[in-house]
Amino acid sequence: MVPARDSGVPGARDVSSAPSRPPNPNPELALRELLAEARACRHCMDLPLGPRPVLRAAASARILIVGQAPGTRVHASGIPWDDPSGDRLRAWLGLDRETFYDETRIAIVPMGLCYPGRGRGGDLPPRAECAPRWHRRILELLPNLALTLLIGRYAQDYYLGRATASLAERIRGWPFDDADRLPLVHPSPRNRRWLARNPWFEAEVISVVRRRVHDHLACR
Repeated sequence: MVPARDSGVPGARDVSSAPSRPPNPNPELALRELLAEARACRHCMDLPLGPRPVLRAAASARILIVGQAPGTRVHASGIPWDDPSGDRLRAWLGLDRETFYDETRIAIVPMGLCYPGRGRGGDLPPRAECAPRWHRRILELLPNLALTLLIGRYAQDYYLGRATASLAERIRGWPFDDADRLPLVHPSPRNRRWLARNPWFEAEVISVVRRRVHDHLACR
């Protein structure tokens, strides 16, 4: 699940190649070390609330959730999707909090690991340099991934390439029964109007996504 060369994020460049070091023979330990390195990242010291990377994963994870970036509540708690968007996402997936936050089954790595700040229309986009810096290195240590949920346009543009169609057109035409990367609209309350204009999403798409998530979680 390595992103395409054209990341789809304006200004992004692949800086994922860190200074070479001998490969760790223990993949689980290597992942823990890399996650500790990511959580200690201070590359973006100009962030309005300062850096606080929020992510979680384990080498055994079967599902990866790639969202946008933490909001202020997640920045404060350090728990990904710990907000109304997370409540709706868990309802869509039919998961309780215990299962959702079981990192041995579900990895959560957003496009931007830190809260990016607020602009005139809401939270700013994820920092463009963040995903190229971390995603490839982390995904290389998640060998058991079977399904990736790409939530919102930033994740979808990065992993699927920029869409010429609208978000609704991309999602409606997607092979949800077969693909291993599934594009979803962001469950933010700000998208209530989109969901009202596109009732097919919750009526038709969510049931397929939920079934596939539960099928993969059942595989141990």
